[in-house]
Amino acid sequence: MAVRTLELTDPTFTPKAQRNALEKLALRFIRDERDLPFVWLSLQMTFVLIPLAIVLYWPGVFRWWMAPLYWAVLFGAFFDRYILMLHNTSHKPLFKREHGWAKFYIPWVLGPFCGETPETYYIHHITMHHAEGNLPRDLSSTMKYQRDSLVDFLRYWSDFFFLSIFKLAAYQLGKKRPRLFAWMIAGELSFYALVALGLALAPGPTLTIFVVPFLLCRFLMMCGNWGQHAFIDQNDPGNSYKSSITCINVRYNQRAFNDGYHISHHLVANRHWTEHPGELLANRAKYAANGAIIFQGIDFFQVWFFLMLKRYDVLAKHFVDLAEQPRSDEEIIALLKSRVQRFDVSRPEVLAAVPA
Repeated sequence: MAVRTLELTDPTFTPKAQRNALEKLALRFIRDERDLPFVWLSLQMTFVLIPLAIVLYWPGVFRWWMAPLYWAVLFGAFFDRYILMLHNTSHKPLFKREHGWAKFYIPWVLGPFCGETPETYYIHHITMHHAEGNLPRDLSSTMKYQRDSLVDFLRYWSDFFFLSIFKLAAYQLGKKRPRLFAWMIAGELSFYALVALGLALAPGPTLTIFVVPFLLCRFLMMCGNWGQHAFIDQNDPGNSYKSSITCINVRYNQRAFNDGYHISHHLVANRHWTEHPGELLANRAKYAANGAIIFQGIDFFQVWFFLMLKRYDVLAKHFVDLAEQPRSDEEIIALLKSRVQRFDVSRPEVLAAVPA
């Protein structure tokens, strides 16, 4: 049976009456006290992950049995949290203007350890994805794919993995943004040069520390985006309530700074991550009126997984039914199936939704 209640357990912000000395020091550099978790995460990666990588590169140290141990630390403690820290700090700068130089640390120093090429995420996500809103000109749009098809997902992923950087370069040049184009090329080439040098000098550590995270990052990001934009209303594809989903009360939100609130994020892209639960509660009626799809207890990656298996029964069990009249599992499954159908992107209502 679908979930009928809307009681949220995801993180919000409660101001502290007293701050310790380290917090006070950090607050001298950052714009918003609510973003202190990003400072702690950056420091943890700096003093745990980077030293581990240095040890693996130390001459004579690396053994292949060390690779799974390193990955356990990376993926167990840092990977997803870093990606969503990068996401949030791309939308809302972390550091005060007078410390603007520090903005390069997260994408340029920490990013490669989590498979992120410097600058590409910002340029793809902020200047392209949010501008185009998963509509046909969005280079990562899910619209033209059957979104419960593994074959279509593999087509989607391969297009992103092999062609997206070229398409993104052409997009930025077409928008007459040579500076963004130059930053993207600099970030990509510097990463590939680093990897090429590492493979020549120390292939084992380089594969472990940079290549495997890069490959997994580009796969998982497409799984996540597919899940976020799997359910789209055929008659209203430009409506964020009907082209994105929200995942609530899930461990992923605790780790990844409320990333599950994707509808709220697309409604106001720079809304602070601690404000998403309150936005949903305050606007429950709008979500209901727009037929928004909300899941409880599962995240985007699980949504993707269950779609690949066509397990609509599981999705229906986690569906949050905001309608005045309760719907049966069969009705919910019919709704979900109607939202994953491939779009004819030449239809007038689709073209009308595309930003000018």
